[in-house]
Amino acid sequence: MTETISQIEMKKKIDDYIDVITQFMALIQQENEALKSYNVIKVSDLYPQKAKIVIAYRNMVAFFIKNQHLLNAMPEEDKSNLKKISTDLDTLLQENNLLLKTRMETSETVIGSIVNAAKACTKKSATSYGAHGEFAKVDNHHSSMAINSTF
Repeated sequence: MTETISQIEMKKKIDDYIDVITQFMALIQQENEALKSYNVIKVSDLYPQKAKIVIAYRNMVAFFIKNQHLLNAMPEEDKSNLKKISTDLDTLLQENNLLLKTRMETSETVIGSIVNAAKACTKKSATSYGAHGEFAKVDNHHSSMAINSTF
């Protein structure tokens, strides 16, 4: 049985899709601003809302992929509007990806510096028994270390 959608239902779906994209864009803009100002608490606070909106967005995209013929029947003005906000969302997501990547690399560099400083400090003052039971300096090149961090 073929499922048909009326013009009114299709218009509502398109309006819902535009609403989801608009909300997603607003959220990504907030996250980008928080990332630029290194406000990791704000980024963390936005995560639950981002997870929900991503699910809604994916569901809408899946619907329109399945029903592409309905998109083709849209008026040109609606197609143009949908294309523009989709392009705007893509631009924001690319910026978000870059900011997240930069933030993670920065955090990794800072943690690496802390680890190296801790190893250097430990190496200067630590001693232990060597392989033959001799008292010797510790070889910290292969020491394990744990760092607890909260972002």
